[in-house]
Amino acid sequence: MEQQHMRISNQTIGITTMITEAWGGCEELWSESAKLLRRAGYHIVVYKPVVHRSHPRIAAQIQDGVQFLELCPKRTVLVRVGRKIVAKLRSWFDRSTILKLHLDHYYAFYRALKHAKPRLMLISQGINFDGMEYAHICRQLHIPYVIVSHKAVDFYWPTPFQREAFRSLFLQSEATYFVSQHNKRLTEEQFAIRLDRGGVVFNPVKSRRYIPYPPLEKTVHLCCIGRLFVGDKGQDILLRVLSRSKWKDRPIHVTFVGAGPDEIALRDLSAFLGVVNVSFTGFCEDMELIWQRHHALVVPSRCEGLPLTIIEAMFAGRPIITTDAGGNADFLEEGVTGFISYANEDSFEEALQRAWEKRDRWKDMGRLAATKIGHIVPASPEKEFVDILLKNHLCN
Repeated sequence: MEQQHMRISNQTIGITTMITEAWGGCEELWSESAKLLRRAGYHIVVYKPVVHRSHPRIAAQIQDGVQFLELCPKRTVLVRVGRKIVAKLRSWFDRSTILKLHLDHYYAFYRALKHAKPRLMLISQGINFDGMEYAHICRQLHIPYVIVSHKAVDFYWPTPFQREAFRSLFLQSEATYFVSQHNKRLTEEQFAIRLDRGGVVFNPVKSRRYIPYPPLEKTVHLCCIGRLFVGDKGQDILLRVLSRSKWKDRPIHVTFVGAGPDEIALRDLSAFLGVVNVSFTGFCEDMELIWQRHHALVVPSRCEGLPLTIIEAMFAGRPIITTDAGGNADFLEEGVTGFISYANEDSFEEALQRAWEKRDRWKDMGRLAATKIGHIVPASPEKEFVDILLKNHLCN
Protein backbone atom coordinates (compact mmCIF):
# COMPACT_ATOMS: atom_id res chain seq x y z
CA MET A 1 0.00 0.00 0.00
CA GLU A 2 2.80 2.40 0.96
CA GLN A 3 4.66 1.74 -2.33
CA GLN A 4 1.49 2.42 -4.26
CA HIS A 5 1.11 5.84 -2.60
CA MET A 6 4.80 6.59 -3.09
CA ARG A 7 4.28 6.62 -6.86
CA ILE A 8 2.11 9.73 -6.52
CA SER A 9 4.13 12.85 -7.34
CA ASN A 10 3.66 16.59 -7.75
CA GLN A 11 0.69 16.62 -5.41
CA THR A 12 0.26 19.37 -2.86
CA ILE A 13 -1.71 19.18 0.37
CA GLY A 14 -2.20 22.40 2.29
CA ILE A 15 -2.54 22.64 6.05
CA THR A 16 -3.70 25.68 8.00
CA THR A 17 -3.21 26.04 11.73
CA MET A 18 -4.75 28.80 13.80
CA ILE A 19 -2.06 28.77 16.51
CA THR A 20 -0.15 32.06 16.67
CA GLU A 21 2.32 30.84 19.31
CA ALA A 22 5.41 28.87 18.34
CA TRP A 23 3.64 25.58 19.00
CA GLY A 24 0.45 24.22 20.54
CA GLY A 25 -0.96 20.87 21.57
CA CYS A 26 -3.52 20.90 18.76
CA GLU A 27 -0.68 20.89 16.21
CA GLU A 28 0.37 17.35 17.04
CA LEU A 29 -2.13 15.69 14.70
CA TRP A 30 -1.39 17.68 11.55
CA SER A 31 2.37 17.66 12.15
CA GLU A 32 2.60 13.90 12.60
CA SER A 33 0.19 13.38 9.71
CA ALA A 34 2.36 15.59 7.52
CA LYS A 35 5.27 13.17 7.96
CA LEU A 36 3.18 10.24 6.72
CA LEU A 37 1.71 12.22 3.84
CA ARG A 38 5.24 13.19 2.79
CA ARG A 39 6.16 9.50 2.72
CA ALA A 40 3.07 8.90 0.58
CA GLY A 41 4.51 11.23 -2.05
CA TYR A 42 2.70 14.48 -1.28
CA HIS A 43 4.21 17.94 -0.99
CA ILE A 44 3.02 19.63 2.22
CA VAL A 45 2.57 23.38 2.63
CA VAL A 46 1.67 24.70 6.09
CA TYR A 47 0.01 28.11 6.33
CA LYS A 48 0.55 29.59 9.80
CA PRO A 49 -0.05 33.15 11.07
CA VAL A 50 3.49 33.35 12.47
CA VAL A 51 6.22 30.80 11.78
CA HIS A 52 8.87 30.36 14.47
CA ARG A 53 11.42 28.60 12.30
CA SER A 54 13.83 28.08 15.17
CA HIS A 55 11.32 26.03 17.17
CA PRO A 56 12.58 22.43 17.18
CA ARG A 57 9.28 20.96 15.96
CA ILE A 58 9.03 23.39 13.05
CA ALA A 59 12.73 23.09 12.25
CA ALA A 60 12.33 19.31 12.07
CA GLN A 61 9.36 19.68 9.71
CA ILE A 62 11.33 21.99 7.44
CA GLN A 63 14.24 19.56 7.48
CA ASP A 64 11.80 16.85 6.39
CA GLY A 65 10.74 18.90 3.37
CA VAL A 66 7.57 20.56 4.67
CA GLN A 67 7.14 24.10 3.36
CA PHE A 68 5.91 26.84 5.72
CA LEU A 69 4.24 30.05 4.62
CA GLU A 70 3.85 32.85 7.15
CA LEU A 71 0.51 34.60 6.77
CA CYS A 72 1.23 37.59 8.97
CA PRO A 73 4.82 38.75 8.36
CA LYS A 74 6.09 41.93 9.97
CA ARG A 75 5.38 45.02 7.88
CA THR A 76 5.96 48.75 8.21
CA VAL A 77 3.28 50.95 9.76
CA LEU A 78 2.63 52.61 6.39
CA VAL A 79 2.01 49.25 4.69
CA ARG A 80 -0.27 48.10 7.52
CA VAL A 81 -2.35 51.28 7.35
CA GLY A 82 -2.62 51.04 3.58
CA ARG A 83 -3.77 47.45 3.74
CA LYS A 84 -6.41 48.28 6.33
CA ILE A 85 -7.81 50.99 4.05
CA VAL A 86 -7.95 48.57 1.14
CA ALA A 87 -9.64 45.98 3.35
CA LYS A 88 -12.29 48.51 4.40
CA LEU A 89 -12.98 49.43 0.79
CA ARG A 90 -13.16 45.78 -0.16
CA SER A 91 -15.69 45.07 2.59
CA TRP A 92 -17.96 47.80 1.24
CA PHE A 93 -17.92 46.34 -2.25
CA ASP A 94 -18.07 42.69 -1.17
CA ARG A 95 -20.94 42.65 1.30
CA SER A 96 -21.13 38.84 1.13
CA THR A 97 -17.70 38.33 2.63
CA ILE A 98 -17.52 36.70 6.05
CA LEU A 99 -13.84 37.36 6.42
CA LYS A 100 -12.68 38.70 9.74
CA LEU A 101 -9.06 37.73 9.21
CA HIS A 102 -6.28 40.26 9.50
CA LEU A 103 -5.79 41.58 5.97
CA ASP A 104 -2.28 40.11 5.82
CA HIS A 105 -3.76 36.69 6.55
CA TYR A 106 -6.42 36.99 3.90
CA TYR A 107 -4.31 38.16 0.99
CA ALA A 108 -1.36 35.93 1.80
CA PHE A 109 -3.60 32.88 2.07
CA TYR A 110 -5.74 33.76 -0.96
CA ARG A 111 -2.73 34.43 -3.22
CA ALA A 112 -0.88 31.33 -2.04
CA LEU A 113 -3.85 29.04 -2.60
CA LYS A 114 -4.69 30.57 -5.95
CA HIS A 115 -1.13 29.86 -7.07
CA ALA A 116 -0.66 26.43 -5.50
CA LYS A 117 -4.17 25.00 -6.02
CA PRO A 118 -3.59 22.23 -3.45
CA ARG A 119 -5.40 19.00 -3.98
CA LEU A 120 -6.81 19.18 -0.46
CA MET A 121 -6.74 21.67 2.44
CA LEU A 122 -6.66 20.45 6.02
CA ILE A 123 -8.00 23.22 8.27
CA SER A 124 -6.84 22.64 11.84
CA GLN A 125 -8.97 24.75 14.17
CA GLY A 126 -8.18 25.62 17.75
CA ILE A 127 -11.85 26.19 18.52
CA ASN A 128 -14.64 24.77 16.38
CA PHE A 129 -15.11 27.77 14.09
CA ASP A 130 -11.99 29.92 14.31
CA GLY A 131 -10.73 28.71 10.93
CA MET A 132 -13.92 29.08 8.91
CA GLU A 133 -12.65 32.14 7.08
CA TYR A 134 -9.99 29.91 5.58
CA ALA A 135 -12.72 27.49 4.53
CA HIS A 136 -14.49 30.42 2.87
CA ILE A 137 -11.40 31.14 0.78
CA CYS A 138 -11.11 27.46 -0.16
CA ARG A 139 -14.70 27.49 -1.35
CA GLN A 140 -14.10 30.66 -3.37
CA LEU A 141 -11.19 28.93 -5.11
CA HIS A 142 -13.00 25.57 -5.47
CA ILE A 143 -10.42 23.77 -3.35
CA PRO A 144 -11.78 20.82 -1.31
CA TYR A 145 -11.19 21.08 2.41
CA VAL A 146 -11.36 18.95 5.55
CA ILE A 147 -11.95 20.52 8.97
CA VAL A 148 -10.45 19.30 12.24
CA SER A 149 -11.68 20.98 15.44
CA HIS A 150 -9.73 20.63 18.68
CA LYS A 151 -12.13 22.38 21.03
CA ALA A 152 -15.73 23.57 21.38
CA VAL A 153 -16.94 25.81 24.17
CA ASP A 154 -20.40 25.62 25.72
CA PHE A 155 -20.50 29.36 26.45
CA TYR A 156 -18.96 30.54 23.16
CA TRP A 157 -21.46 30.39 20.31
CA PRO A 158 -21.27 31.94 16.83
CA THR A 159 -23.04 35.24 16.18
CA PRO A 160 -26.22 35.05 14.06
CA PHE A 161 -24.30 36.23 10.98
CA GLN A 162 -21.44 33.81 11.56
CA ARG A 163 -23.86 30.97 12.20
CA GLU A 164 -25.51 31.18 8.78
CA ALA A 165 -22.22 31.64 6.92
CA PHE A 166 -20.26 28.99 8.80
CA ARG A 167 -23.13 26.52 8.66
CA SER A 168 -22.86 26.25 4.88
CA LEU A 169 -19.08 25.94 5.11
CA PHE A 170 -19.39 22.96 7.44
CA LEU A 171 -21.91 21.33 5.14
CA GLN A 172 -19.73 21.86 2.06
CA SER A 173 -16.57 20.46 3.64
CA GLU A 174 -15.31 17.08 2.53
CA ALA A 175 -15.51 15.97 6.16
CA THR A 176 -15.38 17.34 9.69
CA TYR A 177 -13.39 15.71 12.48
CA PHE A 178 -13.35 16.35 16.24
CA VAL A 179 -11.16 15.18 19.12
CA SER A 180 -14.10 14.36 21.40
CA GLN A 181 -17.76 13.40 21.17
CA HIS A 182 -18.61 16.47 23.27
CA ASN A 183 -17.05 18.78 20.68
CA LYS A 184 -18.88 17.08 17.83
CA ARG A 185 -22.23 17.13 19.62
CA LEU A 186 -21.91 20.79 20.67
CA THR A 187 -20.93 21.89 17.15
CA GLU A 188 -23.93 20.08 15.69
CA GLU A 189 -26.17 21.78 18.22
CA GLN A 190 -24.67 25.23 17.67
CA PHE A 191 -25.32 25.04 13.93
CA ALA A 192 -28.33 22.69 14.05
CA ILE A 193 -26.80 20.31 11.50
CA ARG A 194 -25.70 16.69 11.44
CA LEU A 195 -22.02 16.30 10.61
CA ASP A 196 -22.00 12.66 9.57
CA ARG A 197 -19.05 12.92 7.16
CA GLY A 198 -16.11 12.55 9.50
CA GLY A 199 -16.19 11.73 13.19
CA VAL A 200 -13.89 11.62 16.19
CA VAL A 201 -10.11 11.33 15.82
CA PHE A 202 -7.34 11.10 18.41
CA ASN A 203 -4.27 13.26 18.69
CA PRO A 204 -0.93 11.41 18.68
CA VAL A 205 0.31 10.39 22.10
CA LYS A 206 3.94 11.10 22.94
CA SER A 207 4.32 8.28 25.43
CA ARG A 208 2.29 5.15 26.12
CA ARG A 209 4.65 3.91 28.82
CA TYR A 210 3.63 3.10 32.37
CA ILE A 211 5.87 5.04 34.76
CA PRO A 212 6.53 3.29 38.10
CA TYR A 213 4.48 4.90 40.84
CA PRO A 214 6.53 7.00 43.28
CA PRO A 215 6.28 6.18 46.99
CA LEU A 216 3.33 7.92 48.62
CA GLU A 217 5.14 9.26 51.63
CA LYS A 218 4.46 12.37 53.71
CA THR A 219 3.76 14.85 50.90
CA VAL A 220 1.27 14.17 48.11
CA HIS A 221 2.51 15.58 44.81
CA LEU A 222 -0.08 16.64 42.24
CA CYS A 223 0.77 17.82 38.75
CA CYS A 224 -1.26 20.39 36.79
CA ILE A 225 -0.12 20.25 33.17
CA GLY A 226 -1.28 22.63 30.46
CA ARG A 227 -1.07 26.03 28.89
CA LEU A 228 -1.17 28.75 31.53
CA PHE A 229 -4.38 30.32 30.28
CA VAL A 230 -7.12 30.55 32.90
CA GLY A 231 -9.96 31.11 30.40
CA ASP A 232 -9.57 27.53 29.20
CA LYS A 233 -7.44 25.67 31.73
CA GLY A 234 -8.91 27.09 34.95
CA GLN A 235 -5.75 27.05 37.05
CA ASP A 236 -7.25 29.89 39.10
CA ILE A 237 -10.01 27.51 40.23
CA LEU A 238 -7.38 25.19 41.68
CA LEU A 239 -5.52 28.04 43.39
CA ARG A 240 -8.72 29.25 45.07
CA VAL A 241 -9.36 25.76 46.40
CA LEU A 242 -5.79 25.48 47.66
CA SER A 243 -6.17 28.83 49.44
CA ARG A 244 -8.78 27.34 51.77
CA SER A 245 -7.46 26.59 55.23
CA LYS A 246 -7.74 22.80 55.20
CA TRP A 247 -5.69 22.51 52.01
CA LYS A 248 -3.05 24.89 53.31
CA ASP A 249 -2.68 22.65 56.35
CA ARG A 250 -2.40 19.40 54.41
CA PRO A 251 0.88 17.90 53.13
CA ILE A 252 0.10 18.49 49.47
CA HIS A 253 2.10 20.18 46.73
CA VAL A 254 0.96 21.13 43.22
CA THR A 255 3.39 21.60 40.35
CA PHE A 256 2.19 23.71 37.43
CA VAL A 257 3.87 22.49 34.26
CA GLY A 258 3.51 24.63 31.16
CA ALA A 259 3.82 28.15 29.83
CA GLY A 260 1.33 30.73 28.65
CA PRO A 261 0.04 34.30 28.83
CA ASP A 262 -1.31 34.00 32.38
CA GLU A 263 1.85 32.76 34.08
CA ILE A 264 2.58 36.05 35.87
CA ALA A 265 -1.09 36.44 36.82
CA LEU A 266 -1.15 32.94 38.32
CA ARG A 267 2.09 33.49 40.22
CA ASP A 268 0.69 36.75 41.57
CA LEU A 269 -2.63 35.10 42.45
CA SER A 270 -0.92 32.32 44.39
CA ALA A 271 1.04 34.91 46.38
CA PHE A 272 -2.06 37.08 46.87
CA LEU A 273 -4.05 34.12 48.21
CA GLY A 274 -1.17 32.95 50.38
CA VAL A 275 -0.80 29.62 48.58
CA VAL A 276 2.78 28.50 49.15
CA ASN A 277 2.49 24.78 48.38
CA VAL A 278 2.76 25.30 44.62
CA SER A 279 5.57 25.68 42.11
CA PHE A 280 5.84 26.66 38.44
CA THR A 281 8.32 24.74 36.30
CA GLY A 282 7.56 26.10 32.83
CA PHE A 283 7.37 23.86 29.78
CA CYS A 284 8.89 20.40 30.16
CA GLU A 285 9.79 18.16 27.23
CA ASP A 286 10.46 15.07 29.36
CA MET A 287 7.09 14.18 30.86
CA GLU A 288 8.34 10.80 32.05
CA LEU A 289 10.62 12.67 34.46
CA ILE A 290 7.58 14.59 35.73
CA TRP A 291 5.61 11.41 36.37
CA GLN A 292 8.47 9.86 38.31
CA ARG A 293 7.82 12.51 40.96
CA HIS A 294 4.04 12.98 40.92
CA HIS A 295 1.15 10.86 42.15
CA ALA A 296 -1.84 12.23 40.21
CA LEU A 297 -2.87 14.69 37.52
CA VAL A 298 -5.15 17.61 38.34
CA VAL A 299 -6.96 19.36 35.43
CA PRO A 300 -9.38 22.14 36.51
CA SER A 301 -10.46 23.10 32.97
CA ARG A 302 -13.30 25.45 32.09
CA CYS A 303 -13.37 24.31 28.45
CA GLU A 304 -11.47 21.68 26.48
CA GLY A 305 -11.33 19.42 23.49
CA LEU A 306 -9.72 16.24 24.79
CA PRO A 307 -6.46 17.11 26.56
CA LEU A 308 -3.50 14.95 25.64
CA THR A 309 -2.30 15.43 29.21
CA ILE A 310 -5.18 13.29 30.49
CA ILE A 311 -4.53 10.47 28.02
CA GLU A 312 -0.77 10.55 28.63
CA ALA A 313 -1.28 10.60 32.41
CA MET A 314 -3.55 7.56 32.14
CA PHE A 315 -0.91 5.73 30.11
CA ALA A 316 1.64 6.70 32.78
CA GLY A 317 -0.60 5.07 35.38
CA ARG A 318 -1.88 8.12 37.24
CA PRO A 319 -5.45 8.86 38.40
CA ILE A 320 -7.05 12.08 37.17
CA ILE A 321 -8.83 14.82 39.14
CA THR A 322 -10.66 16.97 36.61
CA THR A 323 -13.82 18.76 35.51
CA ASP A 324 -16.39 17.52 33.01
CA ALA A 325 -15.35 20.16 30.46
CA GLY A 326 -15.17 18.97 26.85
CA GLY A 327 -13.92 15.40 26.60
CA ASN A 328 -12.06 15.43 29.94
CA ALA A 329 -14.21 12.72 31.47
CA ASP A 330 -14.83 10.65 28.33
CA PHE A 331 -12.58 7.80 29.44
CA LEU A 332 -12.72 8.24 33.21
CA GLU A 333 -14.91 6.48 35.74
CA GLU A 334 -15.68 8.36 38.94
CA GLY A 335 -13.90 6.85 41.90
CA VAL A 336 -12.36 4.12 39.72
CA THR A 337 -9.87 5.86 37.41
CA GLY A 338 -10.51 9.48 38.37
CA PHE A 339 -12.55 12.09 40.17
CA ILE A 340 -14.85 14.38 38.21
CA SER A 341 -16.39 17.75 39.07
CA TYR A 342 -18.05 20.77 37.52
CA ALA A 343 -15.88 23.75 36.62
CA ASN A 344 -16.31 25.77 39.82
CA GLU A 345 -14.44 25.97 43.12
CA ASP A 346 -16.94 24.20 45.37
CA SER A 347 -17.50 21.26 43.04
CA PHE A 348 -13.81 20.94 42.28
CA GLU A 349 -12.95 20.97 45.97
CA GLU A 350 -15.46 18.16 46.53
CA ALA A 351 -13.71 16.08 43.84
CA LEU A 352 -10.32 16.88 45.34
CA GLN A 353 -11.62 15.85 48.77
CA ARG A 354 -12.92 12.53 47.39
CA ALA A 355 -9.52 11.95 45.84
CA TRP A 356 -7.71 12.83 49.06
CA GLU A 357 -9.77 10.33 51.03
CA LYS A 358 -8.86 7.56 48.55
CA ARG A 359 -5.21 8.49 48.02
CA ASP A 360 -4.07 5.09 49.30
CA ARG A 361 -5.82 3.60 46.24
CA TRP A 362 -4.28 5.92 43.65
CA LYS A 363 -1.62 3.46 42.55
CA ASP A 364 -4.21 0.78 41.75
CA MET A 365 -6.49 3.35 40.11
CA GLY A 366 -3.60 4.45 37.91
CA ARG A 367 -2.86 0.88 36.87
CA LEU A 368 -6.48 0.44 35.88
CA ALA A 369 -6.45 3.76 33.98
CA ALA A 370 -3.39 2.64 32.00
CA THR A 371 -5.06 -0.64 31.05
CA LYS A 372 -8.30 1.05 30.05
CA ILE A 373 -6.77 3.78 27.88
CA GLY A 374 -4.54 1.22 26.19
CA HIS A 375 -7.66 -0.46 24.82
CA ILE A 376 -9.16 2.83 23.59
CA VAL A 377 -6.44 4.91 21.94
CA PRO A 378 -4.98 3.40 18.77
CA ALA A 379 -1.25 2.74 18.61
CA SER A 380 -0.84 5.35 15.86
CA PRO A 381 -3.73 7.86 15.70
CA GLU A 382 -1.96 9.85 13.01
CA LYS A 383 -1.67 6.78 10.77
CA GLU A 384 -5.37 6.04 11.17
CA PHE A 385 -6.17 9.66 10.29
CA VAL A 386 -3.89 9.65 7.24
CA ASP A 387 -5.37 6.35 6.08
CA ILE A 388 -8.80 8.01 6.21
CA LEU A 389 -7.53 10.96 4.17
CA LEU A 390 -5.90 8.71 1.60
CA LYS A 391 -8.94 6.47 1.27
CA ASN A 392 -11.75 9.01 1.40
CA HIS A 393 -10.33 12.31 0.19
CA LEU A 394 -7.20 11.61 -1.88
CA CYS A 395 -8.13 8.43 -3.71
CA ASN A 396 -8.92 9.98 -7.12
